[in-house]
Amino acid sequence: MKSFPNNKKTRKNELPDTLNETLLPGLPDHLSQNCLTSLPPSILFSVSHAWRRLLYSSLFAPFFSLYALLSASSSYPTTKDNQVDIIRSIELMSFDPISSLWRSVPSIPKDPPLHLLHRHPSFLSRKLSVQSLTVSNHLVLISGTTHQFVPALSRPLVFHPESKKWFFGPPFTSPRRWCATGSVHGRVYVASGVGPRYSGEVARSMEQWDFRQQGNHWRWENMAPLKDGRFSREPIGAIGYKGKLYMVNVKGNAPKEGLVYDVEENQWNDMPRGMLAGWNGPAATMNEDAIYVVNEVTGALSEYDCKNDCWKKVIELPELKLAEQIAAGRGRVCVVCANGETIVVVDVMARPARFWVVEPPQGQQVAGLHILPRMSGSY
Repeated sequence: MKSFPNNKKTRKNELPDTLNETLLPGLPDHLSQNCLTSLPPSILFSVSHAWRRLLYSSLFAPFFSLYALLSASSSYPTTKDNQVDIIRSIELMSFDPISSLWRSVPSIPKDPPLHLLHRHPSFLSRKLSVQSLTVSNHLVLISGTTHQFVPALSRPLVFHPESKKWFFGPPFTSPRRWCATGSVHGRVYVASGVGPRYSGEVARSMEQWDFRQQGNHWRWENMAPLKDGRFSREPIGAIGYKGKLYMVNVKGNAPKEGLVYDVEENQWNDMPRGMLAGWNGPAATMNEDAIYVVNEVTGALSEYDCKNDCWKKVIELPELKLAEQIAAGRGRVCVVCANGETIVVVDVMARPARFWVVEPPQGQQVAGLHILPRMSGSY
């Protein structure tokens, strides 16, 4: 959209002149805006260009979008010259649910150079995880692997959608990969994992970063350690739920160990039996008030019932089989399936639950998925 020089000052609650088409005939813009901001974003998008511009302006509260960490699909054709570069590349894109379009996100900073591998050219059959999480409407990259099979990040890398800016968090005490990571009440936790080489001390360690503090006070604090290093075998999502972190050490239906970290008491406990028995696939929290899990064998999406220590099925779909990871928020559970080449979105607030499919950009597969506010000025 072009902008034109204008010497006239714009009042705080007034749309810029380039957006200043009539919103509602007969009403000044500030009253029209008050009327229109109560409408669903889908209506504002579809009625007129003027309403659409209002929807994407700073005067309208940001709606939530999907953010996907993407890498080149193994099935996408490449040449020998560019194969390694494509395999190494990880990029972040945003899916606008109103326009149904994927939008570019400012590139990951190149200083210092960051090499996050999702697949290595020598081991194409195995994916290398890029661990990330959502905290206080920010996306936080925690760990990844370089082509030398060492931790890719010496400190967290953070993206804030509403300002479209990247910045770094505090340096890790011990950079690691294959760790457990999650957040509770605005605090980020990293536990276990492997550094440049295996260390029993790192594999048992637990650290906390209070994201709520001012940046000049950011640091990692040592918390109660794990009793052993069994959680350093693979990347683990630690799920924040009702003031605690819940995690299992093995994915899928294999026998596993489950632990619960009590944030206030700073202590580890065993996971409730019913929760552990039904934790048979990727899991995610919604607003830290609910946990959802997908059975990667049957395709059943279930919600945990803490009162009865059991899982209640929400919906079962063949599309959810072989689920790899999920994100939850705003009444939706979004599941990455089909080797990262499909995203199944389930509206768990609807009765019965309904679903639809979102395809990643052509030639890309999903390495990470999050639900965050849309970027500013993304119309």
